[in-house]
Amino acid sequence: MTEPAVVARLTREITSGIEPGGLAGFYQDLHRHPELSFQEHRTAAKLALRLREAGYRVTEGVARTGVVGVLANGDGPVVWLRGDMDALPVREATGLPYASTVDGVMHACGHDLHVTWLAAAAEALAAARETWSGTLVVVGQPAEEAGGGAAAMVADGIHVRFPRPDVLFGQHVAPGLAGFYPHTPGLTLSASDDVDVVVHGVGGHGSRPESTVDPVVTAAYIVTRLQTVVAREVAATESVVLTVGSFHAGTSANIIPAEARLALNVRTRDTRARERVLAAIRRVVEGECAAAGCPAAPEVTVHAGCPNTVNDAALDGEIAAVHRELFGEQTVFDFGQALGSEDFSLLAPPGVPYDYWYVTSTPAAVWEAAPGEEPREKFEGVPGNHSPLFAPDPDVLVPGVRTLVSAALSRLTG
Repeated sequence: MTEPAVVARLTREITSGIEPGGLAGFYQDLHRHPELSFQEHRTAAKLALRLREAGYRVTEGVARTGVVGVLANGDGPVVWLRGDMDALPVREATGLPYASTVDGVMHACGHDLHVTWLAAAAEALAAARETWSGTLVVVGQPAEEAGGGAAAMVADGIHVRFPRPDVLFGQHVAPGLAGFYPHTPGLTLSASDDVDVVVHGVGGHGSRPESTVDPVVTAAYIVTRLQTVVAREVAATESVVLTVGSFHAGTSANIIPAEARLALNVRTRDTRARERVLAAIRRVVEGECAAAGCPAAPEVTVHAGCPNTVNDAALDGEIAAVHRELFGEQTVFDFGQALGSEDFSLLAPPGVPYDYWYVTSTPAAVWEAAPGEEPREKFEGVPGNHSPLFAPDPDVLVPGVRTLVSAALSRLTG
């Protein structure tokens, strides 16, 4: 690794010409035109065009809508930079002049920023290729929000069709007073699994419930009973979240339906806790259906989602040191382990180290107006990712480019 002071100096030099206004138009355009998972055709085309114009060999349509740009620049390591591209089914309420023009769809998680940072970092590194040697691979990933984008890119051969990485870098915009760059060595994000449940009953008329087996009542008991899994079957020292996010049954007030459907989400940090919770879900569902006399066994389908995101501790320490040198000692701190989830780590082949950090983005005025005195209190009171009010400070546009550029330069041979 190149010395942090050298990386910081070089980063400042090659990004000195980047101005927020020069990035704002691209960012605002992406924000106005959000696209859902695996539908990022316009966004992907915008990214691909900028990479191609910067001199990258660009492949589009990886895992349907993914983009991969490769810039070979002599001998040296292979560095991958990743940015995700998809938006969320959220109706925007920010009131921004560049708010979403797509009803019910919004960049509420900041992936428009991620694409802007990625494109600008790729351009800056390409323009300064005389300062480094190696191969830079830029990955525009689809469908992070749906949880299948990284896996789809791996299935589409990203690890064999393109130069294999020696290191993988990624970052995410986050709530918190703008101007900080949190790093966490080791476990930083949790695993996430979705569970679909189908309860089979016997339908009939609402006036004759005795002739039915009501799946709505049975599913309601399941929802209630599941609340005890974390409270009574998981040690207080372990962090687990079990959410019932969807309950669908019936079409009319006087018809008892034949089935009810639940959709669950489980977030865990420990493999044994994950296995225990998933087993408990199955046991609770089967037990309540048996108690209700359901005519058929319930269906419980686990969709393995995102694994734990575990930063290589040594690598994270090195990149954190670079960011301290670049932005100031007090701007980097340990974010701690979060129960949010990401599929980023799937892009790293086995044995390849990766690092994933954050860029805080809450405007100072919003932060100051938030209730509370302590940072933790204010953090809870500002709009976060997935909120219809999530509106990052445009002042993070340039710093987010520099975090990526500096990480890449720390590994590319000088």
